Amino acid sequence: MKLKLTTAILASLVAMTSPVLAAGTSAEAGWNEAGGEQDEALTLTPDHENGIYTYEVCSACHQLNGWGLPDGTFPQLSGQHAAVIIKQLADIRAQNRDNPTMYPFALPSEIGGSQSIMDVATYISNLPMNPENGMGPGTDLEHGEALYKDNCVRCHGEEGEGMADKFYPLIQGQHYNYLVRQFQWIRDGKRRNANPDMVKQIEGFSDADMEAVLDYVSRLRPPADKLGEPGWSNPDYDW
Repeated sequence: MKLKLTTAILASLVAMTSPVLAAGTSAEAGWNEAGGEQDEALTLTPDHENGIYTYEVCSACHQLNGWGLPDGTFPQLSGQHAAVIIKQLADIRAQNRDNPTMYPFALPSEIGGSQSIMDVATYISNLPMNPENGMGPGTDLEHGEALYKDNCVRCHGEEGEGMADKFYPLIQGQHYNYLVRQFQWIRDGKRRNANPDMVKQIEGFSDADMEAVLDYVSRLRPPADKLGEPGWSNPDYDW
């Protein structure tokens, strides 16, 4: 396992200095076009043991518990809808989403094909979530709540639970700084696989609006049965 992890880390360092876009890749690639690995993976039956094996590569950044880092450098993945993870992995592999740090980790040569995408996504979705995610400053929560209810509930739900069948991510319990970075990229047109409905919905948000609504989102709590204990250690790994 350690050899596999080391190989992926070395590959990522090389890719960070290499172009990610393939020749002819469109900057206007569809948000959720049918076909490809996404559709194939969604038809497969997950293999739990291969999910454990595959997630070892992901843990180099997202941690063995799937909690990422509270400073938002890496997002929390644990508890996320499997369908959302499948979509994002497939988009990165198809170069519809730019992520030069993650790209080499997601390659078939590192984690396998569509079966491994289903396996690792299902494994991650069942990991307990961080009860102490990174939060915003708490300075404008009333404004943030109003913005959330007016703009975000339709897709992300009252409690930030998302909608797996529509590939809308669960955002409850996510690190504030990660939320801010992704929101900025979506609003400013830097995330190519962003849902165009969301781009339109948030185009008029100021930075102050963004910070307020995401501060509120960072405080949306997952259900108690989805949370791990503080400091939870993943028993599936013994090193």
